[in-house]
Amino acid sequence: MVKLNNLYHHEVDIYSLPGFVPQIVDEDYLRKLGVTALPSAETLEGLKRGSEIFQRRMQQRCVIPVPQLALDEIDVNSELEIHNYTGKCPTLTYEINPVSGCNVGCLYCLVTDGVHENQLKAYTNYHLLVRRVLEEKWNEQHYYYFSPKTEALQEPSLQTGIAHRVLKEFIAHYEKHPDSKARLFIASKAGYRQLMYEYEGETILDLFEKLKDRMQFNTSVSIMPAQFRSILEPYAATLDERMKAVRACQERGIMSNSALVQPIVAPYLTEEHIREFFGMLKENGIINYKPEFLTACMENLAMIGQLLGYFDKNLERQLYDDYIAPDNADHKKQRGRTAPARALSIENIKKMMRITDEMGLSISICYWVRQQLKISEKMIPIINRNGFQCLGYQSKLFEPQNA
Repeated sequence: MVKLNNLYHHEVDIYSLPGFVPQIVDEDYLRKLGVTALPSAETLEGLKRGSEIFQRRMQQRCVIPVPQLALDEIDVNSELEIHNYTGKCPTLTYEINPVSGCNVGCLYCLVTDGVHENQLKAYTNYHLLVRRVLEEKWNEQHYYYFSPKTEALQEPSLQTGIAHRVLKEFIAHYEKHPDSKARLFIASKAGYRQLMYEYEGETILDLFEKLKDRMQFNTSVSIMPAQFRSILEPYAATLDERMKAVRACQERGIMSNSALVQPIVAPYLTEEHIREFFGMLKENGIINYKPEFLTACMENLAMIGQLLGYFDKNLERQLYDDYIAPDNADHKKQRGRTAPARALSIENIKKMMRITDEMGLSISICYWVRQQLKISEKMIPIINRNGFQCLGYQSKLFEPQNA
């Protein structure tokens, strides 16, 4: 068992919120809050069940990850999962997931619905699996996504050297196969300290620089109240640190000009906040973004809603109204998570597009979202004017001059 040293930790976490006591989100709670949506019995049951789970987890202090790590090995003859939730992804992408669980501990986590009770496990030989697949697939045009099911540059992968070894496999691969069509896509909440983490004499940023014509680094940032973000992302870098990481990549010639903007808390998405947030991205060299609204199962929504209400009860009321109406019950994203009301989602996407287009930023939206919201490809092309595909993959990385 390895004891982890968290590089980032906010002053206040979920266990130290003054006066916060989890409640049961039921019909009476919603009525007193002023929620106008009339949820189905199934939705109410989910909210109540989630409230009870949240109360237990708070009592047992298992809401956020315990900084301990088990080490294991993976079968190097197994297969890497293909990243394609929708069946319509335009780019063949293999997933790199060397850690089971995630030390960042986001309470809205897409993979675990914010539950972080399972023991963290890291596969110390994962780079050998990556080596084998790279060797087998090098002549196919494809991406490796590091990492959709966990944070690529978190303490478990940094302090064990796993992240460094994975990157070194790509470096060695390109030395052996200069014409390889494999490309690396990293989406990460990493801050500058994580990029500067040194293992065996090299930092992550040093290794990135050796891969700069074959990879892109997409920062992952959310739109929500700052104090709320600190609670929901207990071991994540601050936005300032993430922007510092972006600038450090750009200074080394590493493609880092696109961002995953997720999750977006819809009630907080005012025109003022849009201009402030995307203005900050533009100031840090971002020219493209891929927006994702907060999605949650009802159990998870009961926890997130109460925490949002701790800071702003009006935002909590709006949050429930945006999600729990019966006619929104079928508005699902991957893993069956509910997205905000379709009409609201379309309205907010158009609002973001209008404002960010003025700023010169382009937008990427995946097939799944376009299909769910009935957004035409004329409105949002699969490949936009800056060359970014659905998730923000940069198609220009495959052009001959970058090979």
